[in-house]
Amino acid sequence: MSPSDAPRSIQARIAELRERIRRHNRLYYGLGKPEISDSEYDKLFQSLQDLEEQYPDLVVPDSPTQRVGYIEVEDYGSSPPAVASASVFSKVPHDRPLLSLDSVLAPDDVYAFDKRVKKELEIERIEYVVEPKYDGLSVVIVYEEGKFAGGATRGDGQTGELITPNLRSILSRLQCLTIEGNVPKRIVVRGEVYLRLPDFQALNRQLAERGEKTFANPRNAASGSLRQLDAGITASRPLVLTCYDLMVSSDPLPLTHWETVTKLHEWGLLVPDPAQRQLCNGIEEVIAFHRSMMEQREDLPFEIDGIVVKLNSRDFQEQLGEKSRSPRWAIAFKFPPRKELTIVQDIVVSVGRTGALTPIALLTPVEVGGVTISRATLHNVEEVARKDVRVGDTVKVERAGDVIPDIVERIEIPGEQRAGAFEAPRACPVCQSAVVQEGPVYYCTGRTVCSAQLKGGIQHFASKGALNIEGLGGKTVAQLVDKALVKDLADLYRLTEEQLLSLDGFAEKSAAQLLVAISQSKTPSLERFLFGLGIHHVGHHVAQILASQFGSLDKLLAVTREELLEIHDVGPEIAQSVVSFFAEERNVAVLNAMKTLGVNVQAVSSEKSGQAGPLKGKSFVFTGGLENVSRPEATQRLQALGGRVTSSVSKHTSYVVVGKDPGSKLDEAKRLGITVLDEAGFLELLRAGGD
Repeated sequence: MSPSDAPRSIQARIAELRERIRRHNRLYYGLGKPEISDSEYDKLFQSLQDLEEQYPDLVVPDSPTQRVGYIEVEDYGSSPPAVASASVFSKVPHDRPLLSLDSVLAPDDVYAFDKRVKKELEIERIEYVVEPKYDGLSVVIVYEEGKFAGGATRGDGQTGELITPNLRSILSRLQCLTIEGNVPKRIVVRGEVYLRLPDFQALNRQLAERGEKTFANPRNAASGSLRQLDAGITASRPLVLTCYDLMVSSDPLPLTHWETVTKLHEWGLLVPDPAQRQLCNGIEEVIAFHRSMMEQREDLPFEIDGIVVKLNSRDFQEQLGEKSRSPRWAIAFKFPPRKELTIVQDIVVSVGRTGALTPIALLTPVEVGGVTISRATLHNVEEVARKDVRVGDTVKVERAGDVIPDIVERIEIPGEQRAGAFEAPRACPVCQSAVVQEGPVYYCTGRTVCSAQLKGGIQHFASKGALNIEGLGGKTVAQLVDKALVKDLADLYRLTEEQLLSLDGFAEKSAAQLLVAISQSKTPSLERFLFGLGIHHVGHHVAQILASQFGSLDKLLAVTREELLEIHDVGPEIAQSVVSFFAEERNVAVLNAMKTLGVNVQAVSSEKSGQAGPLKGKSFVFTGGLENVSRPEATQRLQALGGRVTSSVSKHTSYVVVGKDPGSKLDEAKRLGITVLDEAGFLELLRAGGD
């Protein structure tokens, strides 16, 4: 199945899932600030995997399913944060990829895994090793001649962040390995850095006493501690490193995983406690171990969210091999999320950076797994209705993946008087702009004026792909918004030197340079300006299409949904988003203010916009497969002659081009009396230049 054969809704869903997963990867791996639970992330990831399996031609190399983790370079200006992100440390390629694990929750999935590996290996019984799945930060450490030589985070699996000084600070007793253990000349060991629960609670208590921000959970504490710019701070934190795999060795690797862990222990490295790992003769023992560890979970001195199941034989591991991001010989068998009861005090709506409205339940504080929970996400309006959660209800909450709280269900109380059902807001709670619905999600249309979206909106507007305003980075934008110097995009063009000099890091020269850059952005192309506005669903490609089809901002201000739907590559969601944006009075007011302040969006010439040419005013619809020319090439040639390609047949359609196995569009063309061309007739029309 080719990408062009996949329904447009499927392609859009895949693109949306990739964008959401990349964002959550950045928050989890790059910043240590997850916004969703592990289980919710797993659902998103599984949805993407399922769609890519169904439509394999849509798989691309940079899809999250083909990569591990996250690496990004960020601009922190002249003042890096105290806690570093991925960009602050040097990058280092790994000797071998540090893969992630496929996760399962149900015993049936574990049995299916066992059945698959036995079938592929053609054997009757498999020996497994099971270990705790630590909730920490994955790292690799290198020893040469028995001495610690460096270490790195997992990063994206191929490349990590070099954190040697920080790792050295927590390996003070392991600078040299036990010589009696016959340590190979060079080894690369993989392990997990984490905090024990008593140490985590003590650290949070110390931070609170000093009036500093506490950590939400041990995993965030470990990540934040390990990414400190000052290795002395890392050394002051009670971090633990447990090692569980030998990635590379100058000597032959042990024949089994159990022998590998035994060797690591002999060399002096901390490995999983023998009481918390097991060599299993068959999958039934794996299931029993999982049950036992789940019962012990609350008594363990550290956080785990499941167990890791690995084939013991290294030979079998090599036979099964690896997928792009995970081994085929290991899985993570996770625990069900922890749950407790509490009461919903209120339901408020949070506006995200993209304008998405998320219902949030404010709860009577309750302790779940050692952490006090006072709020939980309700995801979207449909989820609130499905669970029928209302103010005053008693609900069961969980820390899914031990990170973000979630409401599992409402608990019915006999005789209770319940409040009215939650209703989606008709206006944005932050800026009062109109709200539009797309599936289960509601969005604020006030992209240019909504303070909840403003910082991200300005950075997007100033980015290289948009108006390319050099010097308007994240730190500067944050100050401009926080000091109320910029309340909408038009305010950028009202900034003065005096205002800029009031910001941290600005002198006369830097202030003058930024004002020049802002002034130079006053004549953007229509395509860049549309992209910069950050209209939902309008990326580079759609902005280019809209600029080409309509030619000027004035025409887009008056565009109708029907006109947009006639354009090829513009579907209902894009059309509604564009119309809603330009229908919002606050957005129009900002655009008019920009115009008054000297912003002159350059119209597209009629030649470039496809308005000139022998096929000017003619619209074409394709149905069925073309054999001698591809759809993109046919579209390009039509546009060069002034024609337009639309996605649906209407009374305004000039020609319907019919290829192999045409669909219902041919029937509609006949019903409306539209001229029908076969492929030969269409190509002849192109050669004749529309005559």
